[in-house]
Amino acid sequence: MSNLSARTGRDHQRYDNNFRLVSGCIPYRLVKDEEEDDSTSVDFENKLEVLMVSSPNRHDLVFPKGGWEDDETVLEAASREAMEEAGVKGILREDPLGVWEFRSKSSSMEADCCLAGGCKGYMFALEVKEELATWPEQENRERRWLNVKEALELCRYEWMQSALEEFLRVMAEEGSTKEDFIDISSISNRGERQIDPQYCSVVN
Repeated sequence: MSNLSARTGRDHQRYDNNFRLVSGCIPYRLVKDEEEDDSTSVDFENKLEVLMVSSPNRHDLVFPKGGWEDDETVLEAASREAMEEAGVKGILREDPLGVWEFRSKSSSMEADCCLAGGCKGYMFALEVKEELATWPEQENRERRWLNVKEALELCRYEWMQSALEEFLRVMAEEGSTKEDFIDISSISNRGERQIDPQYCSVVN
């Protein structure tokens, strides 16, 4: 049992034009073979892994995210959610991957939900440096490391798939030569996945 506790309630929740503001991240790590040299070349499809967590009471896999509260910055909120939901800490890239509007299933039955559960989510990339043995939401969530192909196939929410694809583009542009760019179209086949239709738009 973790000595840390997760924030609950919405007394300090931020809103923007009836949208609940959400902050989250895509935790990632690079897996290297011991024989590899220090080359900057990265086989993204096989060596870049992202961390997803299960949703409480459902089998969905999601990236850590949650409400952005009025006593913290959007970066602090993303880091907090990563620790609370996935039990990881690391280096958060300050530039957001983007901002997405979507509907939150978890708020669909709440009396105070806005715009039928409308949320505006800011997503960041988090390079994981530490995995905690215990964390606040450990009893309700399982964490799972996946390569990017697996993550794209298992993620049911279109806005999260879009965030993951943007993450892959950023990683490729920053860390690889043209020859090493991942072909997102080769591993992202939306037509073969079960897509949740509760997707509004990309607003960045």
